[in-house]
Amino acid sequence: MEENLERNTHKKVAIVTGASRGIGAEIVKTLSKNGYIVVLNYNKSKNLAEEIANNFANIYPFKANVSQYDEVKQLIDYSYNNFGHIDLLVNNAGIDFVKTINDTTLEDFDNILKTNLYSAFYTCKEVSKYMINQKSGHIINISSIWGITGASCEVAYSISKAGLDAMTKSLAKELGPSNIRVNSIAPGIIDTDMNSFLGEEEKKDLFAEIPLGRIGTTSEVAACVLFLENNPYITGQVLQVNGGWNI
Repeated sequence: MEENLERNTHKKVAIVTGASRGIGAEIVKTLSKNGYIVVLNYNKSKNLAEEIANNFANIYPFKANVSQYDEVKQLIDYSYNNFGHIDLLVNNAGIDFVKTINDTTLEDFDNILKTNLYSAFYTCKEVSKYMINQKSGHIINISSIWGITGASCEVAYSISKAGLDAMTKSLAKELGPSNIRVNSIAPGIIDTDMNSFLGEEEKKDLFAEIPLGRIGTTSEVAACVLFLENNPYITGQVLQVNGGWNI
């Protein structure tokens, strides 16, 4: 345990998975600016995680491959043992995958589900026991528009994200009596490295389909995390952040 960690701190404690870049990194920064202690989970991007921690207050990087249950347990136990409580879990870890179903191998499918869906099940399973004991907590799952509408050539990815939304609704019912809320945020196209492959013509075509005429930003997704955190009567919801794309 690092000497500067404070058990039973009065500050809210958050865990954000897959948080060294993109949406996850922006959520970490936003929570830090709003007074949270944040355990920043990463798997491979140690330098990026440490850079964020060095530039923002009360951020503690923790390496864990959240598709592996044992590593998830270490992540959750580290957070609770060092700070004495866990107030917010944001399940952001995930990878994209674009292939037809005939080109998707069983190994591909297994990897997508373990990374995008099993990881969130693992973290929810481990964190819920602490939240139930403290009779408070909030879980936010970062899903996707494709979990709502489905996406051609992204069946594995769409299944994984739809599963997150189903888990959100089920856990909201199960954990609500313990004063634990569970919500999803379902982004549309967001300006991240995951979508950097889009060319100018592809972006132009997308803009024509989106009523607001642009793709979203990571800060707009992070703002929704704070919105949900600040409204204690919202649970079991899937908040879409997509510029009206699927109206």
